[in-house]
Amino acid sequence: MKIKGAIFDMDGTLVNSLMWWDVFWSNLGKKFLNNSSFKPSEDDDRKVRTMIFSDCMEYIQKTYSIPATPQQLLDYAHEDIERFYVEDVMCKEGAVELLENLKSKGIKLCVASATRLDHVMRCLDNLDLTKYFEAVLSCADIGKGKDKPDIYLLALDKLGLKADEACVFEDSYVALETAKSINCKTVGIFDKYNFGQDKLKNASIYYVAEGESLSSLCSKVEKA
Repeated sequence: MKIKGAIFDMDGTLVNSLMWWDVFWSNLGKKFLNNSSFKPSEDDDRKVRTMIFSDCMEYIQKTYSIPATPQQLLDYAHEDIERFYVEDVMCKEGAVELLENLKSKGIKLCVASATRLDHVMRCLDNLDLTKYFEAVLSCADIGKGKDKPDIYLLALDKLGLKADEACVFEDSYVALETAKSINCKTVGIFDKYNFGQDKLKNASIYYVAEGESLSSLCSKVEKA
């Protein structure tokens, strides 16, 4: 696959961080519902992971009648995820090797995340990944999630590329199908905490399966 640019999701794609949601549900239940076993429905768990954080917390508050305002839930979630990105987050296997390889080939790199920008930067800085990217973008600044193409269109604009010159790397089939709809090339990354692996694989030119390293993509991506 020949490309001029690569647009990466962060959570679940470059870093192992989606387990945060399981921890968050338990902590949320303990703090607001006196129920440490709290879990949303599978459909809701899947839905909120690609939403803007503010919309996500408003949805959770209304759907599950959490005795707190959406803003209180948002503040709590931001505090919890900030701690996680500093203390617990780690790169996915082969992520650094892949970024090094693409950068050495002259391929332009961008991060496009649904996570709030300050958290994204904290995570990337903590793992020494910021240096690889020409731009780092957040859906929160755009006001639309990855079920809409806006974040990818902005990334293409920042990189100065057409859609068919870039590849989007994602662990979410919803996001990857959006990228595919605007004619970007697509790579799916398995993450055990995400849903719809069959759909993700079907939306991908290349798919990094369970147990495979991201470095396996180095030989499959070339500079256009």
